[in-house]
Amino acid sequence: MAEQEMLLDTATIKAAVAGEKWAKQKVIEHYTPMIDEMAVDEDMKQHLIMKLLEELPHFPMEQE
Repeated sequence: MAEQEMLLDTATIKAAVAGEKWAKQKVIEHYTPMIDEMAVDEDMKQHLIMKLLEELPHFPMEQE
């Protein structure tokens, strides 16, 4: 159950893929701890966030 609580909900993911600002912010917040671990400085942190945002539109969504 704890693992499920750590996942983003489908509606947020769909909204982020569609470009909704609020949803993209939720995705960034969700991945911030991981980004903080990987980044050696603020420039790298910003680079990783930008790459995440660039790849969001390519996230594979199942056909409904």
